[in-house]
Amino acid sequence: MRAECVMGVTRAECRLRAWTARLVRAVPFPAPRTRRRSVPAPAAPGAVLAEARGVRVRLGGREVLAGVDVTVRAGEVLALVGPNGAGKSTLLAALAGDAGRTGGEVRIADRPVGAWSAPELALRRAVLPQSASLAFPFPVAEVVRMGRAPWAGTEREERDDAEVAAALAATEVSAMADRPFSALSGGERARVALARVLAQRAPLLLLDEPTAALDLRHQELVLRLCRERAAAGDAVVVVLHDLGLAAAYADRVAVLAQGRVAADGPPAEVLRDELLSEVYRQPVEVLPHPAGGAPLVVPVRGMAAMRKAEAAPDVPGAAPTVPAASGAAEVAALPRR
Repeated sequence: MRAECVMGVTRAECRLRAWTARLVRAVPFPAPRTRRRSVPAPAAPGAVLAEARGVRVRLGGREVLAGVDVTVRAGEVLALVGPNGAGKSTLLAALAGDAGRTGGEVRIADRPVGAWSAPELALRRAVLPQSASLAFPFPVAEVVRMGRAPWAGTEREERDDAEVAAALAATEVSAMADRPFSALSGGERARVALARVLAQRAPLLLLDEPTAALDLRHQELVLRLCRERAAAGDAVVVVLHDLGLAAAYADRVAVLAQGRVAADGPPAEVLRDELLSEVYRQPVEVLPHPAGGAPLVVPVRGMAAMRKAEAAPDVPGAAPTVPAASGAAEVAALPRR
């Protein structure tokens, strides 16, 4: 008589399978071990958190960065300004380790950026791209919580809820915590994306045009948050088109033009009408703000602009100059186009 199980398997095979299952359950397999990563130590004031040395980047056959040197220090806000195509966003991506370099070196926390693993790098720098998009309608609170992912498996993981709540409040998006990200306006999305970066709590923040989609109130809010993070000991690098915001909130301004740093130093020493008129190819005047004296950059318009353009010398190969001042870099030669 054929002895078969209901599934067409012999009883002997059934008994063998049962015995094997009991044996496997009895083996004391070790529990998986989670490797706990070390967290960055607080940086000393003025410590170098990131630097670019002779960085070169080519995109589409064009040299977008042509030997750029930039140093980012703890406790300061560094604004990258310059006309469209000057290389600001590319320099920010290079500092983040996200741009393919054709030359030079980028270091973060005194190590080459490529020497860090992705999780280790995420603990040391947070990046805000120009635009934020998600394929799924995640709630706002969950989008912000994504910024806490690098801290999983560290002793600071228990701070996740508090950091998410603080970031939502700081960017004034707490009331929309349960709304889907896809249902937000452009300005609201920009603030949620910034909240994610703030919740990440990295000591180096790299922000690419964080004010582009914002109204006046929230532009000021974003730059105040940058100042607060710098006052707490972090380093902030922010790409800006508004020279007034750069003058009011940045400790240093790096003016980029044609893939080079034309000037680097305190706003009052760098934001000069001769340099800016040359770099932007638009006549401007720089005046002291009536409240506080910060540089106020005003375009020269109408007949005044025509007279200023006619009066300016048109010497091929001439380079703008900035009056010598402590802390200001020499101005690079900017070929006229």
